[in-house]
Amino acid sequence: MASDRTILVLGDSLSAAYGLRPEQGWVALLQKRLAREGYEYEVVNASVSGETTSGGLQRLPRALELHKPGLMILELGANDGLRGLPLAVVAGNLEKMVALAKQSHARVLLVGMRIPPNYGPRYTDDFARMYPQIASRESLPLVPFLLQSVALDADRMQGDGLHPNARGEPAVLDTLWPQLEPLLQKK
Repeated sequence: MASDRTILVLGDSLSAAYGLRPEQGWVALLQKRLAREGYEYEVVNASVSGETTSGGLQRLPRALELHKPGLMILELGANDGLRGLPLAVVAGNLEKMVALAKQSHARVLLVGMRIPPNYGPRYTDDFARMYPQIASRESLPLVPFLLQSVALDADRMQGDGLHPNARGEPAVLDTLWPQLEPLLQKK
């Protein structure tokens, strides 16, 4: 049975605090905010830098079995997009992960991403539309773009231009929070 008090974060480097100490990342900051605001949840970070949707799909059944979350934050797809993988495959993998989470009685918050225009405007635009389409089809709450408030702010991004720095991570959490908070319950 799912634990209403466990939140599983399944993501890539953006959720794994790439280039930072783990406690500086938005997932660790989420655990602190939950405690500060009186929400009694355990956050399990199952994020892996470099993860793709196919890797996440392979790892998800074990993570669901192990942690039995009541809520899953699904933040994957950016690495697929950076590799130019077919979007039908990426969307299919995301939808399979949503189905697995729902089967295990976990609600899902879908986290969208955007990618640089390396593969042309059509691929880039289709990638950006993929997340709202999945959220609509699956009736999921959606964070349209996790890095919305930091992506174009060099002071809050690491030198690679892809990952937030320690100054940017609180803003990343602030972008996610309005979609997450309605899914939470105080004990």
